Amino acid sequence: MDPLMLMLLSLLAFMIVGSLIAAETEDLLSAVVSVGAVGAGLALIDLFLGAPDLAITQVVVEVLSVAVLIRVVLTRKDETHETHKDTLAVGSVLLVLGVLLALGAWAMTALRPFGRPLLSGDRPGVAQQYLSGGLADTGAANYVMGIILDYRAYDTLGEATVIFAAVVGVYAILRSKGRVRDGTGNEPDR
Repeated sequence: MDPLMLMLLSLLAFMIVGSLIAAETEDLLSAVVSVGAVGAGLALIDLFLGAPDLAITQVVVEVLSVAVLIRVVLTRKDETHETHKDTLAVGSVLLVLGVLLALGAWAMTALRPFGRPLLSGDRPGVAQQYLSGGLADTGAANYVMGIILDYRAYDTLGEATVIFAAVVGVYAILRSKGRVRDGTGNEPDR
């Protein structure tokens, strides 16, 4: 088996275990840490697949999301009641997840190896179009920046907007100044 495919499958297994821990643990802080580990695994997969822009976006959004979730977990009041788990429901979910995992593994075997281009007759691939016409189309000597800012400008704008919205959201939730509290320590309704 290809070492890259083995690494990807290992990270996928790590992410599945982290997801199961997050879903099954009773401690909410442990669940938040597990969700953060799943996001870190996804960022590593993005890096191994050669998508550093996605990896950076994933890391930033994941760090901000985990910070918000930790804040929420630490400041909430625990008023939960213990419930009993339905064994049939848990077994059904595990069975469905197992079938989906098997189908995903089967689908991954049908993919072509990473790094090998898809030959589509006489037409060149998208990468070849970028390389052959990048300098003439964009005027940028740096092909990567030409692709990001000219060919994929809306995608880049969307990623920047997601990061900006996450930063503003975290700031709004985590700020300590600017909140008006009454004598009981609660925020009044406005």
